[in-house]
Amino acid sequence: MNEFKLKLLSKTGNESFARSCVSAFCLELNPTLEEVNDIKTAVSEAVTNCIVHAYNSQEGKYIDLSVRLEDGKVEIIIEDEGCGIEDVEKAVQPFFTTKPDQERSGMGFTLIKTFMDNVEIISHKDKGTKVIMQKEFKKE
Repeated sequence: MNEFKLKLLSKTGNESFARSCVSAFCLELNPTLEEVNDIKTAVSEAVTNCIVHAYNSQEGKYIDLSVRLEDGKVEIIIEDEGCGIEDVEKAVQPFFTTKPDQERSGMGFTLIKTFMDNVEIISHKDKGTKVIMQKEFKKE
């Protein structure tokens, strides 16, 4: 078992840092290039959701990221204290976006669910959102 925790400012560009940290940390599980890219995409989408939607692109807010490696699996938790998601079932539908004026595609949660083996979204209006993602690495 191995784990790390990171607190990031909700600043554009930090999604790239989060994605790099998580993918590098997962290297000890000997992932394929495809698995690394899946994780990078999912983490980037989840952190971007925090920045753009939870905090409405306001800098100075925080995103908590924790990663745990155990038994050939990774669990990634990305959490904010933003506006929350009013209707999670609606939010996970492909092409749903609360920011159509910003040309958002509404595919963030769809991509996360596509690239990860298990995704749980816990959200409370005006209190924040927690996205728990898990991926099991293939054995060689």
